[in-house]
Amino acid sequence: MQLSDFNFDLPDELIARYPLETRSASKLLYVDAQGQYHDYHFSQIVDLLSPGDLLVLNDTKVMKARLKGKRATGGAVEVLVERLQDKFIAHCHIKASNSPKAGAELFIGQDEVKVTVQGRHENLFIVEFSQPILDVLDQYGKLPIPPYFNREAEDIDTERYQTVFNDPSKLASVAAPTASLHFDDALLQKLEEKGIQKTFVTLHVGAGTFLPVRTDDIKNHIMHSEWCDVPEHSVELIQQTKARGNKVIAVGTTATRAVESAAQAHQSELGAWTGDTQIFIYPGYKFKVVDRLITNFHLPESTLLMLVSALSTQNHILDAYHHAVAEKYRFFSYGDAMLIDQATSQ
Repeated sequence: MQLSDFNFDLPDELIARYPLETRSASKLLYVDAQGQYHDYHFSQIVDLLSPGDLLVLNDTKVMKARLKGKRATGGAVEVLVERLQDKFIAHCHIKASNSPKAGAELFIGQDEVKVTVQGRHENLFIVEFSQPILDVLDQYGKLPIPPYFNREAEDIDTERYQTVFNDPSKLASVAAPTASLHFDDALLQKLEEKGIQKTFVTLHVGAGTFLPVRTDDIKNHIMHSEWCDVPEHSVELIQQTKARGNKVIAVGTTATRAVESAAQAHQSELGAWTGDTQIFIYPGYKFKVVDRLITNFHLPESTLLMLVSALSTQNHILDAYHHAVAEKYRFFSYGDAMLIDQATSQ
């Protein structure tokens, strides 16, 4: 299976660089189990789900992970905190004119915070902060909005690039679980009133979610690692949902990867699980947990497009994407949404 199999033409004007005024006002393209697509508004998701169904949501919170700083010599640097190791040490991406070596010192703010490079782990720098990292991010950091926005983070992003149900104690992502951005409190209330349940898992989204696939044969691609947690309570709700014949609906590719990783860790039988996942889901993958998926529209040739193609089929998804382009759906993180059923035949 080739990378070019997942390409499509996307006009630049369809990239949503700002959110709509109301979260749930986006459009929704429903792809059913036969691959037929249907146009809706996202608020109509209530009508497309059944009492007893279960939404699985990612409750991570996005850090203000992007820091501007300088070297001791005065040269500009940018530090993107990818993962916290402890209170003072983090794994980071560093942009600079020259790659800093172990022992190099960087400075954030008015030289108030010293960041010392300790070494490297794969493509990330291991650095030590002179002050608690979360305090530094809170004071000096900017939200790391996606690169395809082609702009700096603005005040509107502070609220809208977070889910309404994020858990402040799980402040560790560098990108939002964007399918969840369509849900507001009023819509969640309507879903609850209809008898549609929800549960939470956690996957801390890394910057690797934006990295391109660089292998022509997609099977040779190695996924980035992300930390996730699927608690026992969520496992029990998922098992109860399936036992009574209802659907498990993952909200986003991150929730999908979390629950499917937990099943993979238990030899295909879902169980509580915490750990790092590098699961790569592409056509041919047999889903153990997820029946339906709510997701956004993804970049051409991305691992996220491959994941949604695995739940439906590659042809079904590309046909739906071509329709979305023709109908001027809005793409990517602040764009419109899809509801995808698992295909009846793949």
